Amino acid sequence: MANPRTPIQIAVPDDFPVVFEGTAAHARAKSLGEVRVFSARGADEEAELIRRIDRARIAINIRAHARFTEGVFAACKHLEMVSIWGTGTDNIDLDAAGRHGVTVTNTPGTNASAVAEHTLALMLALARRIPRIEREMREGQWPRELLTQLFGKTVGVFGTGAIGARVITLTKAIGMEPLAWSLRGQPERIAALGARAASKDDILKEADVVTLHLRLVPETRGFLGRRELGAMKRTALLVNTARGALIEREALLDALAQGRIAGAALDVFHEEPLKPADPILGRDNVVLSPHNAGQTPEVIRDGLLRAVQNVEAFLAGHPTDVVVAPVK
Repeated sequence: MANPRTPIQIAVPDDFPVVFEGTAAHARAKSLGEVRVFSARGADEEAELIRRIDRARIAINIRAHARFTEGVFAACKHLEMVSIWGTGTDNIDLDAAGRHGVTVTNTPGTNASAVAEHTLALMLALARRIPRIEREMREGQWPRELLTQLFGKTVGVFGTGAIGARVITLTKAIGMEPLAWSLRGQPERIAALGARAASKDDILKEADVVTLHLRLVPETRGFLGRRELGAMKRTALLVNTARGALIEREALLDALAQGRIAGAALDVFHEEPLKPADPILGRDNVVLSPHNAGQTPEVIRDGLLRAVQNVEAFLAGHPTDVVVAPVK
């Protein structure tokens, strides 16, 4: 623990694009000691990330492109804590953090309502073909094709944390029947949320819409591959607002091209931002958004403040929202 009589060196190495600098959270962090905010691109390079945090006792991690590897933890001898804005920890080597005596925290649930709303919006846009219809009308056409109604359809929700739970509530509100699966099992929790617990294979077979709300961990990387996509209904829709790597990229492209599923709505990708030649951009049965499901003023305000509150709690000796504690 840092000596309370000396300034606390806090580094924000990855505030690009800027969301932290100049906010109430930034001001609150400055009350704890010296704060350095880096708002230029570059934290995705290991050597540059090390340079930015090598004097810091605490790093506030804003963007997932900053990867805290074994090499980073080994090089940054003063580092005691990484406070993550958001839920995802796939850019942090959690085992290395624990071995090097670094506490890792996150801010679960702060973006749940925003991401769940975006999930529903993508689901509806895909089912009702809103982007394509709107584009065709601007081109002078008057498209009158049949659309997909979600009322009465089955939605398969993979992941029942704060976001998945909220998605269950929203989809039930428009008359969908939710099936749900959790990596932890938890059939009682699923029932309490108003969904029916089902196996992965049963959900893929029965669902008209599949939506992903899982953390990216070794057990979920490639969660949907060729076998799983092939098990879905040919009329099924797939929504992903979690992490791109939950789906095998080539398997998804093939499934969309060959009509094994009817369409996909994606807010997350294997490589971000998308390159201009990415084949997903040429698919007219895909709705895209640029990993901004949780980008609302409320989420930014509340999430950043909570990330700083986690720093305050750590410095006070009772850390909150702990993902990893130092190995004793």
